[in-house]
Amino acid sequence: MKPTFHHKLLNGPFGDPCLPVRIIREQRCLLFDLGDIRSLSASALNRVTDVFVTHTHIDHFIGFDSLLRASLRRTAPLTIYGPSGIIRNVQGRLSGYAWNLIEHYPLALTVVEYNGRSLTRALFSAEDRFRKKAVATIASDGRLLEDPSLTVTAAVLDHGIPCLAYALQEKLQVNIDKDRLLKKNLSVGPWLTLFKKQVREGRTRGSILIDGKRYRTQSLLDIIRTAKGQKICYATDLGISKKNSERLRALADHADVFYCEAYFMEKDRGLSLERGHLTARECGRIARMAQVKKLVLMHVSPRYYQTAEEVLREAREAFDSEVSY
Repeated sequence: MKPTFHHKLLNGPFGDPCLPVRIIREQRCLLFDLGDIRSLSASALNRVTDVFVTHTHIDHFIGFDSLLRASLRRTAPLTIYGPSGIIRNVQGRLSGYAWNLIEHYPLALTVVEYNGRSLTRALFSAEDRFRKKAVATIASDGRLLEDPSLTVTAAVLDHGIPCLAYALQEKLQVNIDKDRLLKKNLSVGPWLTLFKKQVREGRTRGSILIDGKRYRTQSLLDIIRTAKGQKICYATDLGISKKNSERLRALADHADVFYCEAYFMEKDRGLSLERGHLTARECGRIARMAQVKKLVLMHVSPRYYQTAEEVLREAREAFDSEVSY
């Protein structure tokens, strides 16, 4: 099966945290964290539909202004999710600029904060000079985003302040058996994207137009190959504690790829406890408990730049499976 999600840390394991996840067939991108994003082109930023911020320490949120600058003329909606206080933080960034000439700009920015029990949503639009409006709160079990192809769920962790970890789950992986497609004398074309979307949504009773001829959807199902969707978990900046470990284990359960911070090594555990970060060993231990397939270390302290292999080795010994940067 060809993967739907393409993902790689933007700044490597030692740079500001940011994970772009491209959803190939939808020409869409999700961002996890907003560290330094200057290497992303304007066209790449315009494909971003949703941003998931763990917390607003500067190395996780400094990219907000770059994203805002690139998005002012976009007509597509943009949503930013984060922990308690994210609405106030975005409002503070927006209030630092003068907006007297932007009423004709189309950008509408929705900000959603999750506190472990509910979602609070606020709207900031260019036509209203980014004044906060339309605040609403609803109960939530942690599910932030759900559409026909994917869900994003959050868990609240402790970093001295609330910090969110995220799990991205593809609902169903749908691919085309090209041999069967050719045996039916059907052409490859845009209709396949629509067809796969209908299958993901369970709409298989209708029909679909192919090269001017209409076919029953049911008669085409044998060209489809389905599999369980990909799961990616992203977690960074959390202290070593039983509560954090349990919440993160549950969120990352059986993830295909687990991006997790390994800020300190076990020899510096004192610093880890003082500053609210995981060690590489703790990171590997949580990955093992969650039974993830692959662990990718991120947000590693620059003090280990010359000994990066030792950090990998420590995490690998605790995880006992595939670990990489």
